[in-house]
Amino acid sequence: MVNFPGLIAEYGYVALFVGTLLEGETLLILAGFAAHQGYLQLHWVIVIALLGGFLGDQFYFWMGRRHGAWVLTRFPRFAPVVARINLLIERYHEVLIVGIRFLYGLRTVGPLAFGMSAVQAWRFVLFNALGATIWAAGIGGAGYLFGQAIELWLHDLKQVEEVVLLAILVGGAGFWGWRRWKFRRKFYR
Repeated sequence: MVNFPGLIAEYGYVALFVGTLLEGETLLILAGFAAHQGYLQLHWVIVIALLGGFLGDQFYFWMGRRHGAWVLTRFPRFAPVVARINLLIERYHEVLIVGIRFLYGLRTVGPLAFGMSAVQAWRFVLFNALGATIWAAGIGGAGYLFGQAIELWLHDLKQVEEVVLLAILVGGAGFWGWRRWKFRRKFYR
Protein backbone atom coordinates (compact mmCIF):
# COMPACT_ATOMS: atom_id res chain seq x y z
CA MET A 1 0.00 0.00 0.00
CA VAL A 2 1.16 3.54 -0.74
CA ASN A 3 2.41 5.42 2.31
CA PHE A 4 0.63 8.75 1.70
CA PRO A 5 1.75 10.39 4.95
CA GLY A 6 5.39 9.49 4.20
CA LEU A 7 5.12 10.87 0.67
CA ILE A 8 3.52 14.06 1.97
CA ALA A 9 6.18 14.54 4.64
CA GLU A 10 8.96 14.03 2.09
CA TYR A 11 7.59 15.78 -1.02
CA GLY A 12 4.70 17.86 0.30
CA TYR A 13 6.29 21.29 0.14
CA VAL A 14 7.72 20.75 -3.35
CA ALA A 15 4.41 19.37 -4.66
CA LEU A 16 2.57 22.28 -3.06
CA PHE A 17 4.84 24.85 -4.67
CA VAL A 18 4.58 23.27 -8.13
CA GLY A 19 0.81 22.81 -7.79
CA THR A 20 0.20 26.38 -6.69
CA LEU A 21 2.11 27.73 -9.66
CA LEU A 22 -0.91 26.57 -11.67
CA GLU A 23 -4.13 26.27 -9.70
CA GLY A 24 -3.52 24.07 -6.68
CA GLU A 25 -6.57 24.49 -4.46
CA THR A 26 -6.84 20.75 -3.86
CA LEU A 27 -3.13 20.49 -3.03
CA LEU A 28 -3.40 23.47 -0.71
CA ILE A 29 -6.35 21.91 1.14
CA LEU A 30 -4.38 18.64 1.35
CA ALA A 31 -1.35 20.51 2.67
CA GLY A 32 -3.48 22.28 5.29
CA PHE A 33 -4.90 18.92 6.34
CA ALA A 34 -1.38 17.42 6.41
CA ALA A 35 -0.29 20.32 8.62
CA HIS A 36 -3.08 19.49 11.03
CA GLN A 37 -1.85 15.91 11.09
CA GLY A 38 1.72 17.05 11.82
CA TYR A 39 3.34 16.09 8.49
CA LEU A 40 3.82 19.70 7.39
CA GLN A 41 3.88 22.99 9.24
CA LEU A 42 0.96 25.33 8.56
CA HIS A 43 3.05 28.50 8.42
CA TRP A 44 5.31 26.94 5.75
CA VAL A 45 2.27 25.68 3.84
CA ILE A 46 0.90 29.24 3.71
CA VAL A 47 4.26 30.81 2.79
CA ILE A 48 4.97 28.27 0.02
CA ALA A 49 1.43 28.50 -1.38
CA LEU A 50 1.65 32.30 -1.29
CA LEU A 51 4.93 32.22 -3.23
CA GLY A 52 3.71 29.63 -5.74
CA GLY A 53 0.42 31.41 -6.33
CA PHE A 54 2.07 34.81 -6.61
CA LEU A 55 4.87 33.67 -8.94
CA GLY A 56 2.50 31.65 -11.13
CA ASP A 57 0.21 34.62 -11.68
CA GLN A 58 3.19 36.93 -12.27
CA PHE A 59 4.45 34.53 -14.92
CA TYR A 60 1.09 34.50 -16.73
CA PHE A 61 0.88 38.30 -16.46
CA TRP A 62 4.32 38.55 -18.04
CA MET A 63 3.28 36.07 -20.78
CA GLY A 64 0.26 38.24 -21.53
CA ARG A 65 2.33 41.39 -21.59
CA ARG A 66 5.07 39.97 -23.82
CA HIS A 67 3.35 37.27 -25.87
CA GLY A 68 -0.41 37.78 -25.46
CA ALA A 69 -1.24 37.98 -29.16
CA TRP A 70 0.80 34.87 -29.89
CA VAL A 71 -0.86 32.96 -27.03
CA LEU A 72 -4.31 33.83 -28.37
CA THR A 73 -3.40 32.67 -31.87
CA ARG A 74 -1.87 29.48 -30.47
CA PHE A 75 -4.75 28.82 -28.04
CA PRO A 76 -7.84 30.44 -29.59
CA ARG A 77 -10.09 28.87 -26.97
CA PHE A 78 -8.81 31.51 -24.52
CA ALA A 79 -10.07 34.40 -26.69
CA PRO A 80 -13.70 34.44 -25.45
CA VAL A 81 -12.55 34.25 -21.84
CA VAL A 82 -10.03 37.06 -22.35
CA ALA A 83 -12.71 39.19 -24.04
CA ARG A 84 -15.08 38.74 -21.10
CA ILE A 85 -12.36 39.49 -18.57
CA ASN A 86 -11.31 42.63 -20.46
CA LEU A 87 -14.79 44.09 -20.07
CA LEU A 88 -14.51 43.69 -16.32
CA ILE A 89 -10.86 44.79 -16.10
CA GLU A 90 -11.71 48.31 -17.23
CA ARG A 91 -13.94 48.91 -14.20
CA TYR A 92 -12.86 46.56 -11.45
CA HIS A 93 -9.20 45.68 -12.01
CA GLU A 94 -8.13 45.92 -8.33
CA VAL A 95 -10.89 43.61 -7.10
CA LEU A 96 -10.39 41.24 -10.03
CA ILE A 97 -6.63 40.96 -9.50
CA VAL A 98 -7.21 39.98 -5.87
CA GLY A 99 -10.17 37.72 -6.62
CA ILE A 100 -9.24 36.07 -9.93
CA ARG A 101 -7.53 33.17 -8.17
CA PHE A 102 -10.85 32.31 -6.50
CA LEU A 103 -12.72 32.09 -9.83
CA TYR A 104 -12.31 28.60 -11.16
CA GLY A 105 -11.07 28.39 -14.73
CA LEU A 106 -9.69 31.92 -14.71
CA ARG A 107 -6.62 31.34 -12.56
CA THR A 108 -4.24 31.11 -15.53
CA VAL A 109 -6.23 32.95 -18.20
CA GLY A 110 -7.02 35.88 -15.88
CA PRO A 111 -3.43 37.02 -15.29
CA LEU A 112 -2.75 36.51 -18.99
CA ALA A 113 -5.65 38.88 -19.77
CA PHE A 114 -4.34 41.39 -17.22
CA GLY A 115 -0.96 41.27 -18.93
CA MET A 116 -2.63 42.09 -22.24
CA SER A 117 -4.55 45.00 -20.70
CA ALA A 118 -3.52 48.52 -19.78
CA VAL A 119 -3.16 47.63 -16.08
CA GLN A 120 0.22 48.86 -14.86
CA ALA A 121 2.65 46.11 -13.86
CA TRP A 122 3.29 47.57 -10.40
CA ARG A 123 -0.47 47.57 -9.67
CA PHE A 124 -0.73 43.95 -10.70
CA VAL A 125 2.23 43.01 -8.46
CA LEU A 126 0.73 44.80 -5.47
CA PHE A 127 -2.81 43.38 -5.77
CA ASN A 128 -1.53 39.96 -6.82
CA ALA A 129 0.53 39.78 -3.60
CA LEU A 130 -2.56 40.71 -1.58
CA GLY A 131 -4.69 38.11 -3.39
CA ALA A 132 -2.04 35.39 -3.00
CA THR A 133 -1.81 36.11 0.73
CA ILE A 134 -5.58 35.90 1.25
CA TRP A 135 -5.82 32.77 -0.93
CA ALA A 136 -2.94 30.90 0.73
CA ALA A 137 -4.06 31.68 4.27
CA GLY A 138 -7.74 31.08 3.53
CA ILE A 139 -7.50 27.82 1.60
CA GLY A 140 -4.58 26.41 3.62
CA GLY A 141 -6.37 27.37 6.83
CA ALA A 142 -9.56 25.72 5.56
CA GLY A 143 -7.65 22.47 5.06
CA TYR A 144 -6.30 22.72 8.59
CA LEU A 145 -9.76 23.42 10.01
CA PHE A 146 -11.14 20.52 7.98
CA GLY A 147 -8.67 18.29 9.79
CA GLN A 148 -9.86 19.63 13.13
CA ALA A 149 -13.51 19.10 12.22
CA ILE A 150 -12.90 15.52 11.07
CA GLU A 151 -10.92 14.82 14.24
CA LEU A 152 -13.80 16.07 16.40
CA TRP A 153 -16.15 13.79 14.52
CA LEU A 154 -13.96 10.67 14.38
CA HIS A 155 -11.89 11.22 17.55
CA ASP A 156 -8.97 9.11 16.28
CA LEU A 157 -8.11 10.54 12.89
CA LYS A 158 -4.76 8.72 12.63
CA GLN A 159 -6.55 5.42 11.90
CA VAL A 160 -8.31 6.80 8.81
CA GLU A 161 -6.03 9.63 7.71
CA GLU A 162 -4.95 7.84 4.52
CA VAL A 163 -8.59 7.37 3.54
CA VAL A 164 -9.28 11.06 4.27
CA LEU A 165 -6.20 12.14 2.26
CA LEU A 166 -7.30 9.98 -0.67
CA ALA A 167 -10.87 11.27 -0.38
CA ILE A 168 -9.65 14.88 -0.54
CA LEU A 169 -7.52 14.05 -3.57
CA VAL A 170 -10.29 12.19 -5.39
CA GLY A 171 -12.88 14.79 -4.40
CA GLY A 172 -10.64 17.61 -5.63
CA ALA A 173 -9.92 15.84 -8.90
CA GLY A 174 -13.61 15.10 -9.38
CA PHE A 175 -14.57 18.69 -8.64
CA TRP A 176 -11.85 19.90 -11.02
CA GLY A 177 -13.14 17.61 -13.78
CA TRP A 178 -16.75 18.63 -13.24
CA ARG A 179 -15.92 22.35 -13.24
CA ARG A 180 -13.74 21.94 -16.33
CA TRP A 181 -16.55 20.15 -18.14
CA LYS A 182 -19.02 22.86 -17.10
CA PHE A 183 -16.58 25.62 -18.10
CA ARG A 184 -16.00 24.09 -21.53
CA ARG A 185 -19.74 23.79 -22.13
CA LYS A 186 -20.24 27.45 -21.21
CA PHE A 187 -17.41 28.97 -23.27
CA TYR A 188 -17.00 26.58 -26.19
CA ARG A 189 -20.47 26.07 -27.58
